[in-house]
Amino acid sequence: GAVTTTRITHATPAATYAHAAGRDWESDADMKADDIAGGCIDIARQLVEMKAGDGLDVAMGGGRERFLPDTVADPEYPAKKGMRKDGRNLIEAWLTRYAGRATYASNKETFDAIKPATAGHTLALFEPSHMQFELDRAKDAGGEPSLADMTAKAIAILKRNPKGFFLMVEGGRIDHAHHAGNAARALEDTVAFDEAVKTALSLTNPRDTLIVVTADHSHVLTMAGYPSRTTPILGLADDGTGKPALAADGKPYTTLGYANGPGAEPESKPRENLSNVDTTAPDFKQQSLVPMKAETHGGEDVPIYASGPWAHLFQGVVDQQYIFHVMNYAGKISDRAAAAERPRKRRR
Repeated sequence: GAVTTTRITHATPAATYAHAAGRDWESDADMKADDIAGGCIDIARQLVEMKAGDGLDVAMGGGRERFLPDTVADPEYPAKKGMRKDGRNLIEAWLTRYAGRATYASNKETFDAIKPATAGHTLALFEPSHMQFELDRAKDAGGEPSLADMTAKAIAILKRNPKGFFLMVEGGRIDHAHHAGNAARALEDTVAFDEAVKTALSLTNPRDTLIVVTADHSHVLTMAGYPSRTTPILGLADDGTGKPALAADGKPYTTLGYANGPGAEPESKPRENLSNVDTTAPDFKQQSLVPMKAETHGGEDVPIYASGPWAHLFQGVVDQQYIFHVMNYAGKISDRAAAAERPRKRRR
């Protein structure tokens, strides 16, 4: 299964079921005519037509526009239409492929109606593009489940398989908020991701389930100054007495900032005085050093947290592909254990 708050055809979830020369090939409208003529297939279509096994059992996220033709209006936003140029409705194709054992949801109501005990192959697409940020989710007209809600339902469906399951869960909008220089939404989505991890831990047995939590990269978010313990993380850094700490330009600064991004002032303009600015407001963009349209990724190592069988193999600094090899090894734990326990013949 694959669960995400981004489009289900976005880079990370797509890697669980698709092969493409470009991560942007999410629908045929994102591809060049020569690529299509050469036999290349877009990511959304690969999800629906996945040949391995019987395809994905669970796919939840955003990205409806990549599954609907450009002649069909979106059910939640009538002014918006699908993107596909081939005229295919891949949602209908999913329901046809798994006729009699297919489930589809497009909002909170239809999601809540899914009964894990009887659900077939489940596809849930809650937005034309990415899902709402956690900070905005309650205001969505159609209603959306949280990442923890999706994780719980996915596990309930997948754990019916006596042979076990693999599930990828992504809090993908953390990245998007950082790129916008918007720490408030990035942190709220991080809390939502933490709830999803907590949910996964509560619904699985650590004796037979390996859970790995990591990131594909960092961001250039900074934490500065010596703020008091009670200072709001989105607020101004204080000097230890409750008064705002002042920078060399005589102006206060926030505890959180970015090394680059949209929160920087043009070179000709002095840094904004934040004394009377609500830096905890949801739409506030943290100040940044280098002006850029979007904040960039960082380059430091990211942590790997793990629990369950073979979690002890995650030690020290490792290359990113090592994570796959541990998961692959753990997925064959019974075969490996049996082989290890068989007595070996000594060579004479």
